[in-house]
Amino acid sequence: MKILYFARFRQLIGRGGDEIDVPANVQNVSALIDFLKSRDDRVAEAFGDLRTLKVAINQNHTTLDASLVGATEIAFFPPVTGG
Repeated sequence: MKILYFARFRQLIGRGGDEIDVPANVQNVSALIDFLKSRDDRVAEAFGDLRTLKVAINQNHTTLDASLVGATEIAFFPPVTGG
């Protein structure tokens, strides 16, 4: 699965993404975040406050409880503001 990090998350983690094999027991976005945090201290720090985290599965905005079934790409980014 392709994992993408944008904006502040990319800066904190130090890279724009990862290509990982997701274990079968990781079935939703929240579980994926826990898995990613357990593998990397920088990810754990970046995802310390999930209130500032937005997520998209296959380029569609979604929630932390969304299923990963059929997901090939997950993107994490901070809230977007315009002006």
